[in-house]
Amino acid sequence: MASPMIVLVTGGNGGIGYETVKAFYESDKSYRILMGSRSMDKAKAAIEHLYDECPGATNTIEALELDIASDDSIDKAFAKVQTDIGYIDALVNNAGATFDLEYLGGRVSLRGCFNNAYNVNVAGTHVMTATFIPLLLKSKDPRLIFVTGLSNINQAGEKYFPTPPQPTGWPKKIDFETIGYRCSKTALNMLMLDWNHKLKEDGVKVWCVGPGMLATNLGGMPELAKKMGAKHPSIGGRFIKRVVEGERDDSVGKIVVEAGVMPW
Repeated sequence: MASPMIVLVTGGNGGIGYETVKAFYESDKSYRILMGSRSMDKAKAAIEHLYDECPGATNTIEALELDIASDDSIDKAFAKVQTDIGYIDALVNNAGATFDLEYLGGRVSLRGCFNNAYNVNVAGTHVMTATFIPLLLKSKDPRLIFVTGLSNINQAGEKYFPTPPQPTGWPKKIDFETIGYRCSKTALNMLMLDWNHKLKEDGVKVWCVGPGMLATNLGGMPELAKKMGAKHPSIGGRFIKRVVEGERDDSVGKIVVEAGVMPW
């Protein structure tokens, strides 16, 4: 029997990460899934929930304590995977955070909003990737995914999401803000390009995957996101799985979305 494919999903206990883990878990292909989570208690609870949701699944899930904002946590997670397994086949960089609504609520400064978003979504993802590359390079078919979102800068005027046209004057009344998050995710696209360049001769397939506007708990307002047209996060999870399984092998080094390739 062939060995299961080893897939590590960061931020795997909730939202798109949870649905990605679920998609691999209930697949008829063989997977050993590592659910990265800052909280082992939340990871274990999420895994128990998956057991209830997918009673017929035969793949395996393991909780991996992992906070991508902490170098020490990343190093400890690397040491555990290196000792327990020795390699990974796919790294799904899903973990991310937004602080825009905290800024609107007065709980963080404007500078803190941006710095925190870049620390997690860009710097944390970069350190995570750099640390785990030695394990990824041991795979026979290594795959590296960066989960991007709301990062297309080719939108203007009334099409600009999600802030409607604003009247003159200052301050502007913004009820739902995403700019710190979106800037960091646009930077993540550049990060993907650089990793694709660096790993091309190693045979690593690299993408940014845009799962679309989905109703997750990112920002803590899923119901508002649903009212704005957000869809169920399972759509993103299943799409990420299909990319890992080869559906977009003709678009390596690109930002792939359900409809094709996203323009820069």
